[in-house]
Amino acid sequence: MNLPLDEAIAATSATLADAAAAPASLRVSTDTRTLEPGDTFVALHGENHDGHDFVDDAIRRGAAMLVVDEELARVPGVAAMLVADTKAAYMALAGASRGRFGGRVVAVTGSAGKTTTKAFLAQLLAIRYGARLLAAPGNENNEIGVSKLLLRASNEAHEVIVVEMGARRYGDIEVLVEIARPQVGILTNVGDAHLEIVGSRERLEETKWALFGRGAGAILNAGDSVSRRRAGALDRKPHWFAADWGCVGSDESLDPLTAFEGDRVLIHRSGGDRTELPVDVRVPGLHNRANLAAAVAAALELGVPLEQLAPAIPALRLPEGRYDRIALRGGLRLIYDAYNANANGMIAALDAFAAESAARHIAVLASMAELGEESSSLHERVGAHAARRVDMLLVSGEYAADLTRGAHRGGLTDGQIVEVATNAQAARWLREHAGADDVVLLKGSRKYKLEEIVEELRT
Repeated sequence: MNLPLDEAIAATSATLADAAAAPASLRVSTDTRTLEPGDTFVALHGENHDGHDFVDDAIRRGAAMLVVDEELARVPGVAAMLVADTKAAYMALAGASRGRFGGRVVAVTGSAGKTTTKAFLAQLLAIRYGARLLAAPGNENNEIGVSKLLLRASNEAHEVIVVEMGARRYGDIEVLVEIARPQVGILTNVGDAHLEIVGSRERLEETKWALFGRGAGAILNAGDSVSRRRAGALDRKPHWFAADWGCVGSDESLDPLTAFEGDRVLIHRSGGDRTELPVDVRVPGLHNRANLAAAVAAALELGVPLEQLAPAIPALRLPEGRYDRIALRGGLRLIYDAYNANANGMIAALDAFAAESAARHIAVLASMAELGEESSSLHERVGAHAARRVDMLLVSGEYAADLTRGAHRGGLTDGQIVEVATNAQAARWLREHAGADDVVLLKGSRKYKLEEIVEELRT
């Protein structure tokens, strides 16, 4: 979105220097590698870099104006917006861009499944909107990623924006909602992710529930206890979704409700009327079926007919790093689902994994991160659940002992549990002990880089 200069200054409370050289409108960039002549370069402070160090490069590449919060970064003769904080200014510019956008904005958040739900929704919305849909790539779900997406929006090119919102700290979603102002909000669930940083389950609830703070129509998980408890406080009835109609369909207060009956029937109830359509759900696990139901519910809210959604379901693809099936030489099958992990996600992945046809189910579970005081108990819970789903368990990371303790409690013997110190050690064990008829799950926090096991086994 090109922003008029006066709107940009008003939004950021900037002081304009070298005003005679300033462009009439802003097309914003934060990366000199992709900056185009005429862009306005915002010098962001990052964890590993400072955009102010790239000001000269931005000018060489044709930047028409700078947004800086360091007086010394100014270049005489080049227009500059001087702000108190470039990150806050970038978000304010994104909010101004959103204010000029006349289409619909859908936001997705939750403790687990938000990237998958967003990916499913984007694929389904393409049925109606095609190239006029703008969706967040990957999991760019923080202040910078959401702002970048909103600044890309154009009334000429787009009708719908799908935003993913992540929260690592208390209050993060409220900040993102203020700039994105979604009309529709999908809350996949409220689980245990980032408890250590957020501080408590109550604060986590408040953070996630802020999705609806500016009046977004709610799309809620009928299987999520927090959503069931808090739904009554919403201004209007939510649209419910569920992985399994049989668990919730008898509750007629859940209306409208979109859910699956097994993997062959899609059911939608609205105003008491019930529609059933045959489908072919090919994504693995109840958790992914819930994510899919959420996406279908949102697509319905955005005007895609149910009769067009059902035939599209077999072709839907999971995002990279989510339950990737990898076949190795020699016949060994891997399932890589280690983009990230929390307790609910680990348990859901183990449930889906247990349904795989194999001689033995071998799980490699790395530890989870940012769970605070509940870290040990949640790892024990996952270990106990794994014991009921696998034949062999390899554990690693900071809480390997807790995973082991839970697995013992769940019934695995010493001979069925292997603690590994490195990914190379895990790969070596699998090479020596796993057979062509076995299937292996790799699941754990991103910090443990379980993709290294895949790379080792491919060599």
